[in-house]
Amino acid sequence: MEKNTEIYGLRAVIEAIQANEPIDKVYLQKGLQGALYKELETLIRKNGISASYVPLPRLNRFTQGNHQGVVALTSPIAFHTFETLVEQLGEQETPPLLLLLDQISDVRNFGAIIRTAECTGVDAIVIQKKGAAPVSADTIKTSAGAAFRVPIAKVDHLKDAVFYLQASGYRVIAATEKTNQSLYDVSLTGPAAIIMGSEDTGISPSILKSADELAKLPLKGEIGSLNVSVACGVFLYEALRQRQD
Repeated sequence: MEKNTEIYGLRAVIEAIQANEPIDKVYLQKGLQGALYKELETLIRKNGISASYVPLPRLNRFTQGNHQGVVALTSPIAFHTFETLVEQLGEQETPPLLLLLDQISDVRNFGAIIRTAECTGVDAIVIQKKGAAPVSADTIKTSAGAAFRVPIAKVDHLKDAVFYLQASGYRVIAATEKTNQSLYDVSLTGPAAIIMGSEDTGISPSILKSADELAKLPLKGEIGSLNVSVACGVFLYEALRQRQD
């Protein structure tokens, strides 16, 4: 199994970004100043790279060497270009099924979702560049290697991806409790994209409004929601059931 590569130091990380290395996340020490630091921040914003400002002890966990207050993690997988992926899927005989993840931040949830997606025939997963859990070695492990089998694309804004898919003939279904419509009353047989929201806040309001349909899972117990990876599994297996009929 490939593992994340860690890149240390201001100049090294700047050069890695400029060389288009698949950087998943950059950790920056709080309070850093200087021209190189500002240059790095500009590159991070320009390339839509996820970044976190952390205290020095957090960076020291990566290495006791001279990291200069900056550590970058590269992804063990190659990401796909969203538009190219949609175009390729449009040429296949069976209706494509995509999974859009809105700010899923836990790597284990992310890995479990990827594993289920592979098992249910999802053609691709789409995540946002900022705020999403990294495709780390832990993600790969939790996915049981499925992250190497399911194409994953990163986009600047998930809402733009929704509009693009709708223009490409997809029906976009949002998984949310903010509806009276059951998942089992929704058709998932044509080209479809299912959106799953974050563990804490669900799907963002703007994306929710953009979806073609909202669907929820019936719950009988006193607990008001399921873990997102479990809920995602129910949605995907319902899609698989409908597509096999």
